[in-house]
Amino acid sequence: ERHPEVSVGVHLTLNAEWKHYRWGPVLGRSAVPSLVDDEGYFFPSRGLLYGNDPQLDEIEAELRAQVQRAVDTGLQIDYVDYHMGAAVQTPETRAIVERIAADFGVAISRWFGEDYSNITYFAPIGSKTDSLVSRVNRLNPDAVNLQVVHIAPEQSDMNDMIDLNEFGLPNMAEHRYHELQALLSPEFREALERNNVRLSTYRDLVRERGLETMQRPEIYRD
Repeated sequence: ERHPEVSVGVHLTLNAEWKHYRWGPVLGRSAVPSLVDDEGYFFPSRGLLYGNDPQLDEIEAELRAQVQRAVDTGLQIDYVDYHMGAAVQTPETRAIVERIAADFGVAISRWFGEDYSNITYFAPIGSKTDSLVSRVNRLNPDAVNLQVVHIAPEQSDMNDMIDLNEFGLPNMAEHRYHELQALLSPEFREALERNNVRLSTYRDLVRERGLETMQRPEIYRD
């Protein structure tokens, strides 16, 4: 609310991958039993989720509830994206996401032909800034370039989650802190200016292109 200029999205979620930090559905475990494990939490991976024969009506109900909860906060919701890709795993779930986005009048991340990168996620802790600057130097001038980052300040609750995942990067808290530092670095700012890069948001993109221009990306074509 203090920063209405920030474009806010809903990270559609059907997985809970942290080993000792679990979450479950907005609707509650009894409303969507095919989406949860024996303890009532989301499954830690897409494979386990889809191996449990999740019901499409439950997926749609839960994802709608997630967007509705965000809308009910009073924040302007501009777009949806998807945690670990689970919500766009199949043609049927992709259609669900498209219906929900249309009903709420929001954009879908990567449905505007964005040139996608999450290169800084995998970069070594000491090379996050160099990796981000390298990405800026290689941006596609003929496309909207989407840079996905996972950031967090240096704080105790993030540090407590170090190495809790059974898969993924070790020292996750350090990775997220250094991704944040890369975004705040003068090297990143200088690279943006040198390459005449205009920072944009999904709110801007919708205003400039319109929701009607969205198309399912090639990697998700049926």
